[in-house]
Amino acid sequence: MGRYVPVFVAVLLWIDTSTRESWAQCLCPSSQDTDFPSSCEETDDSNHACINYTIINQNNERMEILWAARENFPEVNTTMFYEYNEQGQKQCPQYITDQGYNTGCVFQAERNANLLISIWDANGTKELYYDEQDTSTFFKPNPPENVTFQWTNDKLTVQCKSPDAPHCFHFQLQYKSRFDENWHSRKESCCKLQDQGFDPVKCYTFRFRLIYHCGVYSSEWSNQTSWENGSSVGSCDIKSKSSMDIVLTLVMVALMIIFVLLLWVCWLERFRQTLMPIIPDPKNIYSELFSGYHGDFQEWINETENVLIPTKLECTEGEAEACVVEDEMEGCHQEVKMEARVGIKEHPFA
Repeated sequence: MGRYVPVFVAVLLWIDTSTRESWAQCLCPSSQDTDFPSSCEETDDSNHACINYTIINQNNERMEILWAARENFPEVNTTMFYEYNEQGQKQCPQYITDQGYNTGCVFQAERNANLLISIWDANGTKELYYDEQDTSTFFKPNPPENVTFQWTNDKLTVQCKSPDAPHCFHFQLQYKSRFDENWHSRKESCCKLQDQGFDPVKCYTFRFRLIYHCGVYSSEWSNQTSWENGSSVGSCDIKSKSSMDIVLTLVMVALMIIFVLLLWVCWLERFRQTLMPIIPDPKNIYSELFSGYHGDFQEWINETENVLIPTKLECTEGEAEACVVEDEMEGCHQEVKMEARVGIKEHPFA
C-alpha cells in the first residue's frame, strides 16, 4: 500500500496548483519562499506560455508586478492591464523601466481581491500573457510598528502593534551584543515576546520583523535599535562618535598641547636665566656723565651725590688704588669693586 502514497500526494499537489492557477497553467514567481515550481513548461498555446514573474501586495497599500521583460520578451516593449473582481480593466498607471523597457508595474492594491493581469505588446495588438491570482496570497506586511521595550532586571518584554488577522503572524526578534558576531533569534505568536538572561550592563542591538505564514512573504527587517542599562542609545559601536564629539575632542587636545608648550617655554626661560644671568651694561650707568657733564667726573659726583645710595668708600694707597663700595641699603652686603687711576686731574676728560 505504501507505493500508492506518492500517487495520492501528487494528486493533492495537482489539485492545489490547479486551484491557484485558474487562468494560466502554471505560475513562476521569482521568490524562493513560494510553493510553486521553480521552472515552467510552455503550453501548446504559445500565446499563454508561462513566464517567471513576481507579485507583491505591499501591506494592502500597493501592488508590484515584475515580469522581467528583457528575458521573456526580448526586443519587444510591453504594456500591462489589470482588473479587480471583474470591475473593468485599467492600464498600468506607473511602470518600472529597465533600459527603456517596461519591466514592472505599480498600482493601488485592494484587500482580498481577485486580480487579473494581462500583458500586451506596446501597440496593444497582441496579448502576451495573462494570469489571475488572489491578492491576499502575496501579501507582504510592513515591519512591526509601535515597538516598545520594557526591562525588568535581566528580563525583556517587547511588544508591537497588532496587525489585522494576528493569527497569521509571528513576531520575530533578533539581537546581539557588541561582543557577538551572529544574531540570536526569538520568535513568538504576534505580538508580544518575553525573554530573559540579558546582562543589564551590556549594550544590545535589536531588530524585528513579522513572519506571515498565511502567505509567501515576511516583512522586511526593521531599523536596528540599541539599548544599554534599560535606556535607548544611538549605537553599541564603541568607535562610533558623532561629529560634534570628534570636534570637541580635537579642540580639547589642541588646548592641552598649547598649555604644555607655554609651560615648557616658561620653564626654558627661567632655566636660561639661571645658567646665564643678565649682565647690566655699564654705559647706561655713566651715560649722563658724558652727555650732560662732558666727562667732568667731579661735577657729576657733586650733582648726583644727593640722589645716590649711601655707600661706604674704602681706598688703599698705591700706584693703583682699589675702591670697594659697600652697599648698606636694607642691610644688603653686596660689594662692588671699582678701580680708578690715581691723580685724576680737575678735567681729566677735557
